[in-house]
Amino acid sequence: MTKAESKYFNTAVKMDLALISLLKNKSFEYITVRELCETAGVNRSTFYLHYSNMSDLLDETTRYLLNNFLSYFSNDTKTIAYNIASCECNDLIFVCDKYLVPYLTYIKENREVFSTAVSHINSFGFEKVYVKLFDNIFNPVLDRFHYPAKDRKYVMMYYLNGLTAIIFEWLKDDCSRPIEEISGIIINCIFGLNNEIKDVSKI
Repeated sequence: MTKAESKYFNTAVKMDLALISLLKNKSFEYITVRELCETAGVNRSTFYLHYSNMSDLLDETTRYLLNNFLSYFSNDTKTIAYNIASCECNDLIFVCDKYLVPYLTYIKENREVFSTAVSHINSFGFEKVYVKLFDNIFNPVLDRFHYPAKDRKYVMMYYLNGLTAIIFEWLKDDCSRPIEEISGIIINCIFGLNNEIKDVSKI
C-alpha cells in the first residue's frame, strides 16, 4: 500500500467509525454529512472525495464491518464455502469451537460496534447478507445433511435466534464469562449436555 493509499484508507476508516458512533444515538436517515465530518475530524471536501452521498458511506461501512468480522477467522474456515460439496460432513458443523471462538472473540472485542450494528440491521443491509449466506452456504450445508427444503428456513431461524439470544445475555453481563464457557453453552444447547458428536452424516 502506497502512502497515498494508506492515507485514503485511514480517512475512510475514520468516517466508517464516525458513522458507527453516530448510529448509537440516532437513525441513519437523521445523520448529516456535517455532523459526520465533525465526528470524524475531516472536512466536507474530503467526504465528497470519497463518496457521492451518505448511502455510499453506509455501503462502505457495511463492508468494513464484515471484513473486520471475517478477519477473526482462519483462512481454512473462510474457504469452507468453496468445499461444501466435497468435504466431510463433520467439517460442516459450524456449532463448534473452531467457529464459535473467533465469532465470540470478535463480539467481546467489539461489543459497542456489534451492538450498534445489530440495532441497525436494516440500515446496514444485513438481511441481504443473510440471504447470500443462506443461498451459498447454509442451504447447501443443510442439503448435505438431507434436511427437507421446505424446512430449512425454519431450521436456520432456530439456530440463529437461539445463538443471538445467548449472545445478548452475554452482552448484558459485559461479556464477563469466558469465551470458552459461552461456546460450551451454545454447543450444549444444540447437541445436549456433554454430548459428543460421533458421525453427523448419519443424522
